[in-house]
Amino acid sequence: MTFSIVARCAETGRLGVAVATASLAVGGRCPYAMSGVGAVTTQNRTHPMIGPRVLELLRDGVAAQDAVEAAATAFPFPEWRQVAVVDFKGGVGVFHGADCSGVHAEARGAGVVALGNLLQTDAVPGAMIAAFEATVGMLEDRLLAGLAGGLAAGGEVNPLQSAALLVVDGDPFPFTNLRVDWDGAAPLETLQALWQKWRPVAGTYRTWAVDPSSV
Repeated sequence: MTFSIVARCAETGRLGVAVATASLAVGGRCPYAMSGVGAVTTQNRTHPMIGPRVLELLRDGVAAQDAVEAAATAFPFPEWRQVAVVDFKGGVGVFHGADCSGVHAEARGAGVVALGNLLQTDAVPGAMIAAFEATVGMLEDRLLAGLAGGLAAGGEVNPLQSAALLVVDGDPFPFTNLRVDWDGAAPLETLQALWQKWRPVAGTYRTWAVDPSSV
């Protein structure tokens, strides 16, 4: 009961994930990213160690598809898992367990993958990729456009409750890490509003971390 999009910006090398679901606190369970390594979404009755394991394997030089398959099957009940990654070169890997819930599907572009489960239609991931590729701006803008495109195409079968946006940009900590843990009305709109508030101050907060005397 989740749909998400994972991507690398070809111009900047930034990596990120945007995800939405009908369950609570998706940002605490599904998106993972490491600068210079990759970005991961792990969903559909997920295990919280799958995402970190994918990143560890990528960091050790394992190819994206091999890393996803190895991580998904390293923990019990891989048949329930759905995982996707984009690595720092734009390589894509995807895993769909045999018991992945309801209509589940994926679509890919250059350095981007969208996927979901319990979808209204298998056209949702393709609509997400189309919206992502048609949008200009920062990676965050494009990822959020992807989520909006997925929702417009039907989204998942249950009403959304939470959403998250995670982007890394060269530092060992996220540049953007925004979460709507519960919003029974419109979590994607709330996440978009959070991004609009975060965007003009994100650079300042990063500077405070790396060189606080300069501002």
